[in-house]
Amino acid sequence: MGTSRAAGARLVSFLSDAQTRGPREALRTLNLEALAGRPLPEILIGLADHVCPGAGTVDEGIAREAYVETIVELTTSGITELDALSPDQMLTVFEMYATHAIEARICNDIGLKAITMPSDAQAALRVEAQLRDFVRNGVSDALANARAGGAVMASDRIQGFVDQVYEDAFRFLHARGEAEGDQ
Repeated sequence: MGTSRAAGARLVSFLSDAQTRGPREALRTLNLEALAGRPLPEILIGLADHVCPGAGTVDEGIAREAYVETIVELTTSGITELDALSPDQMLTVFEMYATHAIEARICNDIGLKAITMPSDAQAALRVEAQLRDFVRNGVSDALANARAGGAVMASDRIQGFVDQVYEDAFRFLHARGEAEGDQ
């Protein structure tokens, strides 16, 4: 999850910078000032190479896939303007990204046969839905705990809780997949 954690940290860093110094100045720093005033999904598309540089390795591909899925989800979330992004919305954007990154990593693990899914399609869909809920709730809980403790979203904290949610989700999916397979 190293590449995804680093991408998540860059995403949070940019969003924090935009809140602190303003979107135009944060974009100018990256030579993307022309995106100022555009809808948030468009800005994030323009930031893709900054947040997720490279796409040659599996880990880089997972980070980029999660980033693209986050942009897609943003289009229906009501979070559309970087200029009006609240601290809670910023964390929601990160929550979306972390959830997608963990899910993508686990899907890769399934493809590598590190986790076995039920052969029945309906059972596999149930496990997938349960996994999505489990990961989203795990990320949400970790962010809530960080906010309650007044913690800043520092890179090491991001790494720690993303790893923990991934490990928990891996164990959850392994247990659910075996349970569904036994039925």
